[in-house]
Amino acid sequence: MNPLTLSLSKGTELFLAEWWDIRDLGNPVARFLELVDDAGGPDWLPYVISGVIGILAITGWLVTSQLAFVWIERRLISRIQVRVGPNRVGPMGLLQPVADAIKLLTKEAITVQAADRWVFWLAPSLVVLPALLAFAVVPFGEQMVLADLSVGVLFVIASSSLATIAVFMAGWSSNNKYSLLGAMRSVAMFISYEVPQVMALLAITIFTSTMSLSGIVNWQEEYHVWFIFLQPLAFLVFLIAGAVEVNRSPTDISEAESEIVAGYHTEYSGIKFGFFYVAEYFATFGIAAVGVTLFLGGWTLFGLEEWIPGWMLFLGKVYGFFFLFIWSRGTLPRLRIDQLMSFAWKFLLPISLVNVLLVGLEVLLWQENGLSAGLVLPIFAVVNFAMAGLLIYAWAKLMRPLSQRAPRVRLMQEVGAIVYGQEAEA
Repeated sequence: MNPLTLSLSKGTELFLAEWWDIRDLGNPVARFLELVDDAGGPDWLPYVISGVIGILAITGWLVTSQLAFVWIERRLISRIQVRVGPNRVGPMGLLQPVADAIKLLTKEAITVQAADRWVFWLAPSLVVLPALLAFAVVPFGEQMVLADLSVGVLFVIASSSLATIAVFMAGWSSNNKYSLLGAMRSVAMFISYEVPQVMALLAITIFTSTMSLSGIVNWQEEYHVWFIFLQPLAFLVFLIAGAVEVNRSPTDISEAESEIVAGYHTEYSGIKFGFFYVAEYFATFGIAAVGVTLFLGGWTLFGLEEWIPGWMLFLGKVYGFFFLFIWSRGTLPRLRIDQLMSFAWKFLLPISLVNVLLVGLEVLLWQENGLSAGLVLPIFAVVNFAMAGLLIYAWAKLMRPLSQRAPRVRLMQEVGAIVYGQEAEA
């Protein structure tokens, strides 16, 4: 072998070595931690360094994606609504998110005189924390997870519930009735939609017999099926409940400008308001990441991850999931608070309970009879799709008489002839 060939061979081996393989960014990090450990440092040092690297990487990705999607969302919605969108700051308005960030950083952050100051100042920081915590257990790749907990699903549910406290703190500490009303609306919505959302996640854990997010991804890879096909109803419930959890239109009732000004953050300005704005985007990316992990196979794509880095596939799916929220915001009208609450308790919760019961029966039938996964999983997919359509149609028909509005008032030609759904008497 000539020197040139030998040099190219060694260079190729170095580039494709396990610690340098870009298909999993956890490899170079692991190699770096090995070097730190070999240097003779304390035993706890590699764990601290790996945690800091993971936190900085996730936060950097979130901030970059948030800046990009502010522009993407505004441009897409403008196209949906036959407008132009941002087009002044920079080429095609690309620098508009940067201009918005500078404005929030330089704008005066006012604290109202009658506010509970410490609670008022603490709420914007706490509202960002739950969105960041969820990413600690989300696997971006096969080895790219900050904390691979065996109770990852439970951790996601618990961390997302913390946002309820921060939102109520913001509304109550403002000493503003509109802010308090917005906070109470948000608390009521969060609690109401957390119940069917937990039911949707419970269906996944029953199927896989694990609460580890990495374990759920591996289950989908092992059986070559995504849960969006096995559990379409759970996916739909998770998507709707997720939109409520992150306060996305058309479910952003707490920010109904025509009713309560701007909701729980009415009294916030400057960077304090910016924290609420950033938290909404971070939480949306969190819901998208969890949804991709549970229902869309995570970093896997039926073997394509052998050729394309899994973390790239994962990010592509997350951005596609995020597009669903943009699409709904640009096309659907905002609901009333009574409609939203009734939909949670009278529609989503009952069909979620029925879906959990159906999943339990399917898993029992599968395990007790030792049936082949290749035989039962396609059957389960067809049955679950059919049951989802049947449940939605039947429950909608059942609830329709209860949700009909009272007949509207009609004004007749005669003075005083105002009647309800019937002709005026002569």
